[in-house]
Amino acid sequence: MNLKCESDFLDDYLAETEDIDFSRPSMKEKSSELFIASHNENDFVKKAYEFVRDEIDHSWDIRSSRITHKASDVLLYKEGICYAKSILLAALLRSKGIPTGFCYQKLTLGDTPDTGYCIHALNAVYINSIGKWIRLDARGNKAGVDAEFSLSEEKLAFAVRPEFNELDYSEIYISPHAKTIEALKQNTDCMQMCLYGLPTSL
Repeated sequence: MNLKCESDFLDDYLAETEDIDFSRPSMKEKSSELFIASHNENDFVKKAYEFVRDEIDHSWDIRSSRITHKASDVLLYKEGICYAKSILLAALLRSKGIPTGFCYQKLTLGDTPDTGYCIHALNAVYINSIGKWIRLDARGNKAGVDAEFSLSEEKLAFAVRPEFNELDYSEIYISPHAKTIEALKQNTDCMQMCLYGLPTSL
């Protein structure tokens, strides 16, 4: 799809924030560990992505009530929903100077429109070697979900279904969308949040 940047300045996609807290010692240690093990920048992006996708549990999958939102907390507890996992991936990549933003999809909460809708978060990463942004979805794979790192074609967790009024938002946001952060901060039980407390549109 044709992505459009919220900002024309790549440096804006390197910013540290309260939630994208990559200067924390634990964050610096993990990003350096992944970086040292990588052959080049692209390999580092792949390793960081696969770490968040595979080693950080999606809270719904493990039926956890814990809600995380700061990157350092997601790393500490090794769990979070897609909003939190996208924050961690952004922090790991930004810490090594790789511009990373936030993208969103509007999906059905269940399999059909009568279940309602929710906003799903993923990342956009600027790949210097090819001079373009690619989207990566670190939600976590399971039966029916098979997201992969690819420079040539998108392999996301979910393909939108226009016939169900699902959609891809084309904007690459500098920061996590305010509605997603509000959901993480205003709820106290992750299971209840996933069922009743997620934003339905941006």
